[in-house]
Amino acid sequence: MTPRAALRAIASALVIAAALTGCLIRGLTGPRYTGTCDGACEHYVACKADHHEADRQRCRAECPTVLADRDAAIAFESLSCTDAVEFIDGDGRYTAER
Repeated sequence: MTPRAALRAIASALVIAAALTGCLIRGLTGPRYTGTCDGACEHYVACKADHHEADRQRCRAECPTVLADRDAAIAFESLSCTDAVEFIDGDGRYTAER
């Protein structure tokens, strides 16, 4: 193996190690899901462009019947912002109660 090839192999190994370490750290320090209506509604409001208090109150009022258990709340908290807002606000044809 030539010195240049050896350096390339070492550099590749370091890049792979850094990528794996980054994934591990993100996995350990990634998003923390609460599994509660408070956490689910905070996620929803944070995803809304206008952050209205009325949206937070509506979410908290409806949450116990829609997200009936911890697993459902965690699943909601893990949704992308687009999906979380659409879940609550609907897609234009259907919306949550006002």
